[in-house]
Amino acid sequence: MGDRLDVPLPASNYELDIILVGINHPGNLGAVCRAMLNHGFTRLTLVNPECSVDDEEARNRAKHAGIILDDARVVHSFEEAVADASLVVGTSGKREVGSKVLFRHFILPWEFADRVRNLNGRVALVFGEEGKGLCTEDLTRCDVLLTLPTWEGYPIANLSQAVGHCVYELHRDRIINGEEVLGVELERALNPQLRIILKQAIDEFSHSLDSDKQDLIGDVIDRVILRGLPIDSEAERLIGAFVQATTALQNLSGDEEWRRERRKRVTPSNTPNSSESL
Repeated sequence: MGDRLDVPLPASNYELDIILVGINHPGNLGAVCRAMLNHGFTRLTLVNPECSVDDEEARNRAKHAGIILDDARVVHSFEEAVADASLVVGTSGKREVGSKVLFRHFILPWEFADRVRNLNGRVALVFGEEGKGLCTEDLTRCDVLLTLPTWEGYPIANLSQAVGHCVYELHRDRIINGEEVLGVELERALNPQLRIILKQAIDEFSHSLDSDKQDLIGDVIDRVILRGLPIDSEAERLIGAFVQATTALQNLSGDEEWRRERRKRVTPSNTPNSSESL
């Protein structure tokens, strides 16, 4: 049935953006849209899709959720897709062992729903290509990693099923906590530009350490901090602390150029507004 599409969408404090990277099957694309609208979410972004939003199979599988395809945003890079997000959550069904466990530190869908309940920023939930998932490079760009509690014998879910599980938990949380959320002071989500500066400050700090595991250390710090969902004022203090610590380390190493050019500020290197600094 699709004769009640005039009913207002359920409200969330946050704005959810489902991001699909490299989707190639139009049937999956349509099924994702149907799962999204079943649970009251409509914002969809496609990164370098290999199938069209106008594909007949996608439209047939979407049913009455074709309105999501009509409004879907198509971009050419991961960075462009998450540029306005306050929190970027990557998904994966691959569970590593050994040293990679620190990198793949996952939360579960209901934990994700609980953490974002009172945020009022944009939350990007990112899914990778069918059969491949998100590449390691894209996973490192995420603030938090999420996985489904699937059976270890066959852990990888179909893309549309994975999206469906996640939006179900988010909508379930809205229903259970709807009355409780009313009147609760919202937790202001991290400004997207500040998020980029914080991640860069962490990266510069970790690469100033005398260690052969700089990337791993930086990733652990990044994820521990961003899992805590810091607000702007907390992020600003953390940035200041990381910059001062990095400056001290560079001073010890004798890197005068870094101290002269970057002391007490971080200039985002991967955003369109790279002239802005903190």
